[in-house]
Amino acid sequence: MAGRIDIDGVSVSPDHFIGGKRVTSPGTFETRCPFEWSRKLADMARGNAQTAALAADAASAAFPAWAALSAAERGVFLHRLADLIEANVEKLAMVECLDMGMLLESLRLRVILRGAANFRNYADLATGREERVWSSRGTLNRVIRMPAGPALIITPWNAPFMLSTWKCAPALAAGNTVILKPADWSPLSASVLADLIEEAGFPAGVFNILQGLGAELGNALTSDPRIKRISFTGSVPTARIIGKAAAENIVPFTAELGGKSPLLVFADADIDAAAKKAAGQFDDSGQVCMAGTRIIVEESVKDEFLAKFHAYTDAHVMGDSRDPATTMSALIHPVHAERVLGFIERARAAGDTIVRGGKRWKEGANWIEPTLIVPRDNQSEVVQNEVFGPVLTFQTFRDEAEGIALANSTAYGLSGIVYTGSEERANRVGRAVRGGTVWVNTFLVRDLTAPFGGIGISGIGREGGDYALDFHSDLKTLQILEGSTS
Repeated sequence: MAGRIDIDGVSVSPDHFIGGKRVTSPGTFETRCPFEWSRKLADMARGNAQTAALAADAASAAFPAWAALSAAERGVFLHRLADLIEANVEKLAMVECLDMGMLLESLRLRVILRGAANFRNYADLATGREERVWSSRGTLNRVIRMPAGPALIITPWNAPFMLSTWKCAPALAAGNTVILKPADWSPLSASVLADLIEEAGFPAGVFNILQGLGAELGNALTSDPRIKRISFTGSVPTARIIGKAAAENIVPFTAELGGKSPLLVFADADIDAAAKKAAGQFDDSGQVCMAGTRIIVEESVKDEFLAKFHAYTDAHVMGDSRDPATTMSALIHPVHAERVLGFIERARAAGDTIVRGGKRWKEGANWIEPTLIVPRDNQSEVVQNEVFGPVLTFQTFRDEAEGIALANSTAYGLSGIVYTGSEERANRVGRAVRGGTVWVNTFLVRDLTAPFGGIGISGIGREGGDYALDFHSDLKTLQILEGSTS
């Protein structure tokens, strides 16, 4: 076991967590602080095919006993883990802030606690589920939900703790064992989670965490026939690769992918509220898959909206994510910052209009100014492709039909935001906008029992509530001839 490291007063292991023990690897990869890029936080154990096999061994060995427990018995472990997350909010928030760059205040007040809620809600939901029982054609029918087996969970680098718990909680509640592969750009909060799993007393091998580079681990993990479920959040190209591997073994696969969501504003809306929410899409420097990055405003209120939008955007403060005054974090990595800048430069070269921003806040740093672009037309690259940075586009429409057409004009369909003062329009347009989730006059309000996922290239399958528990279960219909038993 490698020595533990200190992350601003928090002790973190750089090793994997497999079979209830810390496991090292001969190779390492580094993780750095996005807003202090010269600061290396850790050299993390770099998994390989052999490490992946160890994790699959552990998850497979632990599965029968974990699956044999009742939902209520498994729920005891999940509630205990939720208690520990709540007791360690400050530690988890600091580690995630330094490793991913998200604002410390947001992590403390909202994001980390959502992780605890994920485990609690799924523990209770699984415990409270009732089997469907009915009589038909002289038989008593019963639908039984059986744990599927070891589940592979692959999470992205943005909001890594919340998304890991969001995916792992239903898998565990349903009776599956888990191998979690966190992103290599932000692996540290998963390592802290492993400590809490151990403290919560989970049986060895039920919850395993394997670190490393996706290109080196991906095939070994996704092609292992012992893996019975794969849940992935990340990019479209990676999802295609994972989907092919899942298909080879006929393994159910969910993918929550990118977004290019519209923020549709009608003239009858509260324009101030809409403009404020639009400027809020720069939160986390736009590294949010559901962000409403395409602002589409009714022509008659364009000037009023833009004036308010610029005023709210001017109030953003870029800086150290630990500073409560900061409202815009740094982008996670120089490679990603260069990717975002590439979109801006290509837009400029193609004739799109950079209304504001469009450059680094500090030379050589990972911050990019909040950027607004008016595209030359709807086919502009910056309109049609996910940027995943502080870059919004601005378009106008003349009537409802044109607004809906623009909203639905990309291959994505993760979410949408509509602002209107009309109840009839809220329902009409809310139904018409193509997306897995559409908010009206609000944003990012989530009910954990509601389905979540994308349409088109934004993904397949649904997470949330019973939808996630069903994904992690094999369904059996048991039929017994009525009167044949006593």
